[in-house]
Amino acid sequence: MIGFLAYFSRSMMFFYALGVIGYFTYLIVAKRNKAQNVILAAAYMTGAEVFFRMTKAFVFYETGKYAVMFFMLLGIFYLGFKKNALSYVIYILLLLPAVLVFLDVIAYDANFRTNVLFNLSGPLCLCLAAVFCYGRTIRLQDFLKVLDYIIYPLISIVVYITLYTPNIQDVITGTASNAELSGGYGPNQVATVLGLGVFLLFSRLLIPYKNKLVHWTMMFIMLAMAYRALLTFSRGGVMVSLVMCIAFIVIIYLNTSLKTKAKISVKALAIVGVALLLWSYTLVQTGGMIGNRYANEDSLGREKADVTTGRADLLLVEIDAFKENPFFGIGVGQGKFEFMEEMGIKSASHNEFSRMLSEHGSFGILALLVLILVPLITKMNGRKNIYFYPFFIFWGLTIVTTSMRIAAPAFIYALCLLNIDYASKKKPALLRK
Repeated sequence: MIGFLAYFSRSMMFFYALGVIGYFTYLIVAKRNKAQNVILAAAYMTGAEVFFRMTKAFVFYETGKYAVMFFMLLGIFYLGFKKNALSYVIYILLLLPAVLVFLDVIAYDANFRTNVLFNLSGPLCLCLAAVFCYGRTIRLQDFLKVLDYIIYPLISIVVYITLYTPNIQDVITGTASNAELSGGYGPNQVATVLGLGVFLLFSRLLIPYKNKLVHWTMMFIMLAMAYRALLTFSRGGVMVSLVMCIAFIVIIYLNTSLKTKAKISVKALAIVGVALLLWSYTLVQTGGMIGNRYANEDSLGREKADVTTGRADLLLVEIDAFKENPFFGIGVGQGKFEFMEEMGIKSASHNEFSRMLSEHGSFGILALLVLILVPLITKMNGRKNIYFYPFFIFWGLTIVTTSMRIAAPAFIYALCLLNIDYASKKKPALLRK
């Protein structure tokens, strides 16, 4: 219904976004289960961020990330955090020297909010989400509910972009990423969140919903999401989703009984068959263009020179910038000026790893080491989380293709730090005299 409303009255989405933020703020402040409500609020905003952007339902472009940060700050205020979570405070402190460099070399027409906060909103969002989630335990059923709250607004996106372009053949003119098939918004980000939704629903194929009607409805929605993700012609989000699905199957397969392994094998074969049918259908609908896209060919079947669509050139510029400024970097937000100077193009970095190197220098390397090592150490110390590796893969691969332009990689990274309690029932409270 929200997807239909967005299509027929896009102006209403601004009030809907305000209502979502107000509703979850009330839940966190007024209700008892604050930890769960904080994570649910952040999950919904993570799933809805791209939807709000494509329908212009925001005050600031970064409203989604700001909302996630706000919810996490509320949670920290009410519930505090574990002392070991201070690793992420160190992470954000390591990024501050580059702000001082920015202030020193600031361009006359540069704006602090659009240059500094735009580039640091992703790391700040990750920092606060990680600080809140670090070391917290959540029951499996509650965790699955969090995943559902990410999925719900993604269903609205599928409905909206389906209504936005009812006739696919009319808007396909080549093999480049297509905004007309992505609700008039960036195909890269749409494919990223839809790919995440496909993985989350795929995981529920292996961990089924209890209600059969709900389960099969969600499986149909998974196919619709996969179809629309392919139609964006943006490969990054689709490929990341595929890697996550394979990783999850392997993890489930290695940690279950022989009987469950047999069931998983049957489901895996079935999903491969369905995926091939979906791919064939998409080929027909796009006149074979989607096949050319994934084969790195143009609309005439000629191989393109650069499989990275220009990202490799940006990467080389950032590596050169790091070599010239290895200690403090070139300063926050200065990457786009570097691209303009070296390549003559207006572009922001697509790769968070190389951006950290060029803009933050050696401090960026230390910050990246914190992000990589802390979750791996917590996992080796016995933290139970069946979604750990797929989510960690999502964070790592997504920030290589879309940097941290959306809240999804930051929040999904934080979910890696949760400890999942697999007990089927909640333990009774211990009564003391």
